[in-house]
Amino acid sequence: MTHVNENETPSIEAGQPPNDRPRPPLFKRRLAVAVLLVLAIGAGIAGLTYWLHARQYESTDDAFIEGDVIAVSPKVSAIVQRVYIDDNSRVKKGDLLVELDSRDFAAALAQAQGNEASAQGRLREAQAQVSISRTDIDQAQAELHVAEANAQNAQSDFDRFMSLDAQARSKQQLDNATAAQRSTAAMVEDAKDKIAAAQAQFVDAQMAVLTAEGNLQAAQAALQQARNNLGYCQIHAESDGVITRKDVEPGDYVQVGQPMFSIVRYDVWVIANFKETQLADIVPGQPADISVDAYPGRHVTGKVQSIQNGTGSRFTLLPPENATGNYVKIIQRVPVKIELDPNQNDDSDHLLSPGMSVEPSIKVR
Repeated sequence: MTHVNENETPSIEAGQPPNDRPRPPLFKRRLAVAVLLVLAIGAGIAGLTYWLHARQYESTDDAFIEGDVIAVSPKVSAIVQRVYIDDNSRVKKGDLLVELDSRDFAAALAQAQGNEASAQGRLREAQAQVSISRTDIDQAQAELHVAEANAQNAQSDFDRFMSLDAQARSKQQLDNATAAQRSTAAMVEDAKDKIAAAQAQFVDAQMAVLTAEGNLQAAQAALQQARNNLGYCQIHAESDGVITRKDVEPGDYVQVGQPMFSIVRYDVWVIANFKETQLADIVPGQPADISVDAYPGRHVTGKVQSIQNGTGSRFTLLPPENATGNYVKIIQRVPVKIELDPNQNDDSDHLLSPGMSVEPSIKVR
């Protein structure tokens, strides 16, 4: 029989159950529990902090930079003489970009100037004729007054002669008085006819003035158009921006409305397509922080300008028709326009361009 010393610790043989193994000291177990508890509390605090912060913002990665792209086309058809730009050139408002051959338009301008001068001459001639006709009327009226005075004197002489005794007047005297009476009466009628003719000429002269004025206006309009056409031979930048899609070279014959290049303006904004479930707290005027995918680490600021009155799918070329077939509910997206704050696109080395992807975050609380 084998005796075991009670003061000796029994050895643990292989295959013995783990519960029979010696347990770690109590202080080590408490330290592990404390570490786990601290980590859990820290994770909870971090999670709560993130949730409290995140609930104040609505963000989306379905957002892009938008801006005005001005397509530049000639207003007259001509041969391109000089081109002062290239792709991605930066231009300022008023810069000369393209020159067209202007010789034909200079000749047209000279012809229009001649036509305008001729129209002015015809107008002055018509106005002079009005003055002449008015003078003729005054002269005819003066002659009428004289004729009426002579006729009145002749009538008075005739009446006085007829009042004499028949034996006291001779036949010759009667004939002379009668002839004078009839002659002066005819002169009155002739003066009246001259007045009528002068008045008719005056009306014709006035109509000629109106016609001449109309012709002058037409000639002046043609002259202005000729000046405009000559000015259109020099194409200037309508605003500050960057040249894109350049498709013009010296020697090209360009037609009216033919695209030559485009100018992308520096004024840009963001169109962010938020889920319809995110719109409850989004209102115009709320601030937004926007990160730009093209420039890691760069952020720009802005504010909500407006919310589109309709989902993006509703305004597509072929809007979905949900009234037919099986219906699967899909969360729709609504475009929200975010206007950038002033001077947010002033970094010439990191320009914001239409089409760039961004991630806006709108503070809603």
